[in-house]
Amino acid sequence: MRIAIDAMGGDNAPRTTVEGALLAAREWSDVQIILVGDEAQIAAFMPTGSVPANVTVHHASDVIAADDEPVRAVRRKKDASMVVAGRLIREGAADAMISAGNTGALMTTGLLIVGRIDGIERPALAPMLPTMDDSGVLALDLGAYMDASPHNLLQYAVMGSIYRNKVHGLQKPRVGLLNVGTEAMKGNELTKQAYPLLEQAPIHFIGNVEARDVLQGACDVLVCDGFVGNILLKSMEGTAGTIFSVLKTEFTRSFFSKLAAAVLKPGLVAFKKKMDYNEHGAAPLLGIEGLVLKSHGSSDANAIKNAVRQARIALASRLVEAISTETGRKRDGKE
Repeated sequence: MRIAIDAMGGDNAPRTTVEGALLAAREWSDVQIILVGDEAQIAAFMPTGSVPANVTVHHASDVIAADDEPVRAVRRKKDASMVVAGRLIREGAADAMISAGNTGALMTTGLLIVGRIDGIERPALAPMLPTMDDSGVLALDLGAYMDASPHNLLQYAVMGSIYRNKVHGLQKPRVGLLNVGTEAMKGNELTKQAYPLLEQAPIHFIGNVEARDVLQGACDVLVCDGFVGNILLKSMEGTAGTIFSVLKTEFTRSFFSKLAAAVLKPGLVAFKKKMDYNEHGAAPLLGIEGLVLKSHGSSDANAIKNAVRQARIALASRLVEAISTETGRKRDGKE
């Protein structure tokens, strides 16, 4: 398994990407990690004499910045680390790529450099959202494409179901459609038209799911358009951040509140870990002819390591091939 990591992408790159790559390389000897980026900067964080044999560096002289316009950057910065990593997949020199860099640029790299799976109209960004039962929910699309059609949502549902089956081992993933109510005819025109398509699809569709039930584990796969999905994601991140900030203020307000904090600390730490995106590693860009994973911009070394773990499982389960086969069956009328 050859996994290319965009060493220059992310808020703390290349330090965290290199550190995470080294952790992963030491954990899984069957993975060949290719760090893509400026050789000199990468070398500064590589321990002298103790670099694992399954880590190599592929030089790339340029970087796509967080504020770069995605399409223009991908087309003009041909030697940017992210673009080079995508090209390694296209040329067969890598089986997967991971980046914590510019999200829009990674979407563009997936589309223009790696390419879409034949039959998939729009790729979907599919992160795992935490749930109270620790099983998580795969939500898609959460930002790759803002104006989805009912058929796009159908493809998201099928790809999400395949992902949870292949990567997480769920035999019959429950697929829900994000909506304002649970009744079949609730919602806007998009969800009303998508509902009957999902009913007829070869998936375990359980109907509409309201946002308030997502964290309770109402479904295993949550389907929505990228606009609504991204708002859901940012709302959850903002709410979690605010809650932890308020708790920190309250528990340090007085001597007695500090005592209470000491008693509750184990539970609070466990809850924070449950809500931490670093534990989930990365979000796959499903529908791309190659495995492309997006890590959070502020990912630490542990998040990068977890992203490698995800990529390793997805490659072993032949996720991309399974999605390609399923869409091919639909295209040939063999459902």
